Amino acid sequence: MSGLVLKLGPKERVLINGAVIENGDRRSRLSIITPNAHILRLRDAIHPDEAQTPVRRMCYAAQLVLTGDAQALDMRQQLLRNIEELSRILTDADSRKLLTSATDAVLDGQFYHCLKALRALIPREDRLLAAGRS
Repeated sequence: MSGLVLKLGPKERVLINGAVIENGDRRSRLSIITPNAHILRLRDAIHPDEAQTPVRRMCYAAQLVLTGDAQALDMRQQLLRNIEELSRILTDADSRKLLTSATDAVLDGQFYHCLKALRALIPREDRLLAAGRS
């Protein structure tokens, strides 16, 4: 992930290449210069039990690559297929833009950016699922 800058709040935790790192008492910035480092903010992490919806399952799949628990090549096809399926349901311009960003990120091997784009779809998915239940 060349050129990634993490802005961390006090006591915020981040997973970098399998190591959990906790920030100190002050806000700080970390510049990640190593390409293809596996990075995940723990506040962005999805617990496996929470991966019960299509978007959350895709976020969890991207997260597995970032934690080093899955190979990028193994998840690439799965994510691309799932994004394509979701694009048939979420047809509004904002969702399309986020899905395109997620697709581009997967194709570039940038799973953090893929996760970020997909996470932005969670509130929309929650609203749609809530409307379907009513």
